[in-house]
Amino acid sequence: MSLYPVTKSTLVTFRKELHKNPELSGYEKRTSQAIVNFIAPTNPTKIITNIGGYGVAAVYDSGLPGPTVLFRADMDALPIQESNQFPHRSSSKGVAHLCGHDGHATILAGFSYSLLKNPPPKGKVVLLFQPAEETGEGAARVIADTLFSEIKPSYAFGLHNLPGFEQGTFFVRDGAFASASKGMVIELKGLPSHAAHPEDGNNPDQALAQLILGLNSLVPANNQFSNFTLVTVIHAKLGEVAFGTTPGNAVVMATLRSFENPDMDTLTLLAEKLVHSVCTQYGISYKVSYQEEFPATTNSAQCVNMVRAACQQLNLPLMELDSPFRWSEDFGHFSKLCSTAFFGVGAGVNHPQLHNENYDFPDDIIPKAIQVFEAILNQLLVNTK
Repeated sequence: MSLYPVTKSTLVTFRKELHKNPELSGYEKRTSQAIVNFIAPTNPTKIITNIGGYGVAAVYDSGLPGPTVLFRADMDALPIQESNQFPHRSSSKGVAHLCGHDGHATILAGFSYSLLKNPPPKGKVVLLFQPAEETGEGAARVIADTLFSEIKPSYAFGLHNLPGFEQGTFFVRDGAFASASKGMVIELKGLPSHAAHPEDGNNPDQALAQLILGLNSLVPANNQFSNFTLVTVIHAKLGEVAFGTTPGNAVVMATLRSFENPDMDTLTLLAEKLVHSVCTQYGISYKVSYQEEFPATTNSAQCVNMVRAACQQLNLPLMELDSPFRWSEDFGHFSKLCSTAFFGVGAGVNHPQLHNENYDFPDDIIPKAIQVFEAILNQLLVNTK
């Protein structure tokens, strides 16, 4: 039985329209407007647009004291060419919803109709459609936006679909749920020279090689970490293709990853010390910068217990995760602000994996996810004094 005054068919149609018209991180203008148009009939107290970019926050305010409960969905697409050939395949070359953010946004949009039917009896509910999750910039920009001062959540909840896991099963974990990660960019500056006289320059090739080896051995060589940490070298470049010239510049990029935020701090410090040591040894100047920074997504036991209770109430299958996911989610920024729970819902054991060119969101999990959001909200605003 439907618990919201829209049909599954209506939601699937909306999801497929989002899928057909994907937009990259930071460019979600049409997506934002489509969401506003879809949720406007639910009569939110206020719709905040252009928060943190093209973000949308629908506020349902009871006018009475109580907690502010935020539910968040991401809505950006990926720079990948889709291989699917169904009618709702991406209409934008090289851009596609291959992570399921179209589905996540649809779940939250469907949830807005639950609030039309059952407005919050106290406090506020905020449905946040967040931009730019894929680049790790969206949540931080939303929180830094002055418009966010109108929200100030007491609790925040979010979810992600999980290919490779039983469809419709919900997955929870206290503490760390998804890893912290950051992209480290190391720019090296030596001195170019004629290739016939390399002694007249300072080729950064040995520094580059030693940095690659050093980064790869950084975690095994240290026992300073409390949990899983990983360094993955993802790119390196030395000079240009010019056989008459020795290189003067080089770049190496690596992804740093950890289950715990303190371990990320330690890993970052060790990586920077390595860069300083190697570059000093070879007389190379350097610059270190970071991109796509994601804090660890860390759940509070209180909020995870609400997800557990919701699934039990709805008789939905629930599994406890033994360890966090290695991938990252910028929902971790909300974990720093208030009590949060980020949880997973299985997309199917044999479902194409996230970011695969043939991925598509499994529509059958949309109603179940909405029901879980409803049950969480009931625990916070209806069943408590």
